[in-house]
Amino acid sequence: MADTRIILPQWDELANLPDEALPLLPTALLIASDEYPALDPAEYDRMLQAHADHLRVEVDATREWPRKIAAINHHLFNEVGYSGDNDEYYDPRNSYLNEVFERRLGNPISLALVQMEVARRLGLPLEGISFPGHFLVRLPVDDGVLIMDPFNGGRPLGVDELRERAQSNLGGQAPDDSVLAQILDPAPHRAILMRMLRNLHGVYAERGEWDRAARSADRILKLAPEQADAMRDRGLAYLQLEHLAGARTDLSRYLKMEPDAADAGSIRDQLIEIGGERPRLH
Repeated sequence: MADTRIILPQWDELANLPDEALPLLPTALLIASDEYPALDPAEYDRMLQAHADHLRVEVDATREWPRKIAAINHHLFNEVGYSGDNDEYYDPRNSYLNEVFERRLGNPISLALVQMEVARRLGLPLEGISFPGHFLVRLPVDDGVLIMDPFNGGRPLGVDELRERAQSNLGGQAPDDSVLAQILDPAPHRAILMRMLRNLHGVYAERGEWDRAARSADRILKLAPEQADAMRDRGLAYLQLEHLAGARTDLSRYLKMEPDAADAGSIRDQLIEIGGERPRLH
């Protein structure tokens, strides 16, 4: 068996883990293993370690964290060639870490995971930010935090640009300093992994690949069983797959979890149509 420091967890053990114990990179590779069951985590451990080993002398010789992360970014994005996939942004391969390592292409969140893991191995506490519309990363510095965009080569972002980006995803309302600071809080591991899975669900639902859409929603529920939107999404995917028993169970539970949801009426109509709920007499 391959010797690796990356040990894939089991799906059924994740829901009960506190966030700080939820392994980020191994679980991201676990997500990829659903689509690529033969992937070898040791291979990607070696790739990551090679990146870190290449950088270690330079990073250790530098005291300032902004210069350390600049060296990491230069190596990953300029020398090795990781980059954002602008041509096929919604290609599901951009969400599967094994493909990101091999193709050197990804979306914001998958590139952030590579950047974060290399930084972690070099002693830098690089963290993810679940920024609206576009995942970012942050590094604490003496006078605040350095915010970077991994999809665009780790480019640093200033306050004005951050405010403008947030505004376009918040109904045109520019966030004040307190709201922006809250948006820039570090994302918990569970939230990062769920965002990856929501991205995959959205891609597969758009393509009509309902088996994979159902799987993506199911994996969200493995991480957070009380996620009502994932319960609904899995039920609707089951409905498309004509797995009516599963659809009835999930959609009925969704209505119990969110009886006043905006889509509750349409979900009830679909349940009635498939025999899952009877209309009430008034």
